[in-house]
Amino acid sequence: MVSYIEVHRVKHGHDSIHPLRSPELRALRQIQRDYADTSYVFVSERKAPLSTRSIRHIIARAGELAGIPFQVHPHQLRHACGYYLAAQGHDTRAIQDYLGHKNIHHTVRYTQMSPQRFETFWMD
Repeated sequence: MVSYIEVHRVKHGHDSIHPLRSPELRALRQIQRDYADTSYVFVSERKAPLSTRSIRHIIARAGELAGIPFQVHPHQLRHACGYYLAAQGHDTRAIQDYLGHKNIHHTVRYTQMSPQRFETFWMD
């Protein structure tokens, strides 16, 4: 059985529905058990929803701790997802839908940066 999550875009993108598979569902259930007194997934120590500022700070700090030599921000997770899907050979239009881009030109950036997209064009 597959469950789904509705993704509502905040920057004029297309809303979409994404599947949640077993690992994600187990993780969400564990969070629900651990934090039964809140309906939010990402909460502060005071059980309040995290602000966008706090999330930016957490991601930036994780980048520092990982030794990444440049400033890391949350939007890079979205880019990483697009690059990964392109490298896996997924169709650009499908990636566009998945990321909620209204304009295919935004999605094309991810596929242009992926040299792996040519690996299966010709076989020896």
